[in-house]
Amino acid sequence: MNSESKLSQPANSSFTMDDFAKALEVHDYQFQKGQVVRGKVFQLDPNGAYVDIGGKSSAFLPREEASLRAVTDLSEVLPLQEELEFLIIRDQDAEGQVTLSRKQLEIQQVWERLTEMNEGGQTVQVRVTGVNKGGVTVDILSLRGFIPRSHLAERDNLEALKGQSLTVAFLEINRNTNKLILSQRLATRSSSFSLLQLNQLVEGRVTGIKPFGIFVDLDGLSALLHIKQVSQKYIESLEKVFQIGQTIKAVIIDLDEGKGRVAISTRVLENFPGEMLENFDEVMASAEARANRATNKPAE
Repeated sequence: MNSESKLSQPANSSFTMDDFAKALEVHDYQFQKGQVVRGKVFQLDPNGAYVDIGGKSSAFLPREEASLRAVTDLSEVLPLQEELEFLIIRDQDAEGQVTLSRKQLEIQQVWERLTEMNEGGQTVQVRVTGVNKGGVTVDILSLRGFIPRSHLAERDNLEALKGQSLTVAFLEINRNTNKLILSQRLATRSSSFSLLQLNQLVEGRVTGIKPFGIFVDLDGLSALLHIKQVSQKYIESLEKVFQIGQTIKAVIIDLDEGKGRVAISTRVLENFPGEMLENFDEVMASAEARANRATNKPAE
């Protein structure tokens, strides 16, 4: 009796081998969360779209996962019977249906593009969407980025920047923490650097005088004229030679974009030691001819 009841038990069980086989049939092991698949939308409804991805069951794409941008008409971004790529964002349910997203796939692609741009040292256009105490929030290829106040060209009236387009460079980019920190100042510096080259004669305005040299503004880039590069003759005090706001011409002798460093020289413009101190105006007036002569001078 006991052995009979034990033998008959599987037949009376609530979950038979047939059920198990059916469950295996429903579950399609070729589809897993995080996988990119191709498929065709065959039906739209108010809540989303049904997609044929070649599985045993159709897949479902919720309306909010249709696109990174706001969508009113699903057929605009999910045309029927057109093959598209989708990202699986939820594993199969009891019926074997997976959940898809176009939005998450687009976000993934934007991050990849931004990473490439960052690695290539490229700049990107952004639109200012909001303002807070620390800086401004921006729309960058439909993602949210942030520019700290110290990295903006306009730091006083941030409200005036709302809606404006800015060219920015990358300060920090981290996909795991969704961190996109950008800089308008770095982008300006980078574009200014691209216009400069060694031995080029440049004109700028004196912005600072220190014991070791003077700082000169070259269209938003700060260059250093070291005291030893002013003249071939020893100089006791730079304040006796230069004034804040004064315009000077000099030759670029060193460029380091990575460190944001530009070194310039007026020493190379001199015809004799001390000419910068004795005939400053004359050196500046004929700076172009002097620079050409200095850069074309044969090596000694």
